[in-house]
Amino acid sequence: MFCDQAGPFLFELKEEGNKYVKMGKKHYSEAINCYTRAINQKALSDMETSMIFSNRAHVNLQVGNYGRALSDSEEAIKLSPTNVKAFYRAAKASLSLNKLVEARRFCVKGVDENPDNVELKKLCEVIDSQISQRQQHEAQVSKALTAAKDLVSAIEERGLKIGKAMFQELTGLKKPILDKDRILHWPVILLYAEVMSSDFIEDFYSGAPLPWDKESAYTRDAIELYYEAGSGVGLSKKEIISNFLQGTAASHLETFGDDDETDAVKPSPSVGGEGGSKWVKVNERRTLHSVLKEDKFVIPGIPVFFAVSKRSKSFYKKFKSGNWSLPS
Repeated sequence: MFCDQAGPFLFELKEEGNKYVKMGKKHYSEAINCYTRAINQKALSDMETSMIFSNRAHVNLQVGNYGRALSDSEEAIKLSPTNVKAFYRAAKASLSLNKLVEARRFCVKGVDENPDNVELKKLCEVIDSQISQRQQHEAQVSKALTAAKDLVSAIEERGLKIGKAMFQELTGLKKPILDKDRILHWPVILLYAEVMSSDFIEDFYSGAPLPWDKESAYTRDAIELYYEAGSGVGLSKKEIISNFLQGTAASHLETFGDDDETDAVKPSPSVGGEGGSKWVKVNERRTLHSVLKEDKFVIPGIPVFFAVSKRSKSFYKKFKSGNWSLPS
């Protein structure tokens, strides 16, 4: 039976709405219709109208209309500031809308009205827990963003150029580390071009012989190191910060404050080594820092050096002549 058949009395409209609620989800729209008709008559006392608004808020919560549930709860509270159920439903709706501050405010006010209300106290605990989790997450985001900005600042101070990351299948999301003394620590990929094997170096140390180097061609005295000149275009400051935030609590951020519009200098990708070669030999007497500062070096996320043995004469000649390139 629809509510327009329930009789002229407003209390009957309310009771009819309550019956529809008890009949289950399939009848919630009919319950809302009854409560709405009762409210629109504007003939009940404030307290009675508050109860109907609160009832409609309950149904709206059940069907996921959290915005309407919150609005109804607020109306109920305005009409009757002692309506504890309205405070509870306002807190539930606010929580569902991720409005944690508002949810806690409604909860506290409800407990003030009825200190023995167990449901409100439990809801307060849930809300407090979520507020704590949000604060922890926001602190982690802030820490990650500050660390990324400090790292980019240190890179800019040193005049280094960062390009698009390469070989992330080998390195994952590894990035340089800036210590408390503002010293940059770089992980490095050492790629053995002839055999397409690699070492990922986080800390330099004296390692054992390479297991695949059966002819001892890749001993320390035979190896030369190269980097690929102009291997990409330097990224903007915003792009670098975004890359450094990958894998952190701040990876979802799309804007970073004042640094958004500041771009790094973008070098030409066509710069080559000596004689037009794209391979530039590393002077091993120089520090890593001084090598990374070279105009031709665009760091592909983290430094990548190609190790070539002078004893592998055929490949060495091919590499030096510029006739070797990375497999696509």
